Parts: sequence; structure tokens; C-alpha cells
Amino acid sequence: METFEGKLVASGRKFALVASRFNSLITKQLISGAQDCLLRHGASADDLTLVWVPGSFEMPLVAAKCAESKKYDAVICLGAVIRGETPHFEYVAAEAAKGLAQTMLKTGVPVAFGVLTTDNVEQAIDRAGMKSGNKGADAAMAAIEMADLMGRLGGK
Repeated sequence: METFEGKLVASGRKFALVASRFNSLITKQLISGAQDCLLRHGASADDLTLVWVPGSFEMPLVAAKCAESKKYDAVICLGAVIRGETPHFEYVAAEAAKGLAQTMLKTGVPVAFGVLTTDNVEQAIDRAGMKSGNKGADAAMAAIEMADLMGRLGGK
């Protein structure tokens, strides 16, 4: 049986990081984790582009622009949507996830979902490098693997 699997090798690949300014205390830690992961797996700092957006709701448009440019092997989206006292959380989180998934399917460029969706700030802090590892690094790892896998399957 022929089997395909992505390797965790980022060298020679370009990555766009799309980051939310909203909850930037958290987002900056996710960016740091993603950057560290990419560099440790062979990416060059010159092959990383950071694009800031106002919030997670705006990510799909910018991720699509990055993916459609064909300059990047993968797009890594980083942000934090923290539950409040209104249903706003559900709308933002759902639309961000849906829009990023549509971008990936439409363009064929991997889009990693590193947007935290937590009940409170403490959970977000834990997932941005404290108790639960760094989900920015996890998103970067997924992006590296998917970029390599797409190449093996005949993509970029």
C-alpha cells in the first residue's frame, strides 16, 4: 500500500503568520511559540511573514489573500477568542473557523487554526505557553507537516 505522510521539515518553505491584535497579550505568546517551532524545524526567519489583523473575525479575508498570492506554503492563524457574557464569542469563533476552513479548501494552501477559544483568560494563558504547552507551536507544527504533505501529493 502506498502511504503519504508529511515530514516536519520547514527548510525551503515560506509561511505567513496571521495574528489578531485583539487579546494581543495572548497572541504575542502564540506568535513566539510558532516562530520558535518554525525556526527549530529549519525555516529561515526571512521566509516568515507576520500580518496583523484587528481580530479573529478578520482573519479569513487576510488568510485568503496570503494563500491566493501563492507566495506561501502554509498560513498559520493565531489569536484568542475568550468567552464573555454575551453570545459574541460563538459568532466570532464559528465564523473564523468556517472562513479559514473555506480558505484552505478554496486555495489548496494549508491554513493552520491556532485560534484559542477559551472560557476565560486563565485558560488562554495556559494554552499560550504556560501549563498546556503553546498552541501557536502546535499550529506551526501542523502547518509544516501539511505543507510538506501537499508537496508530496503533487502540490507546491
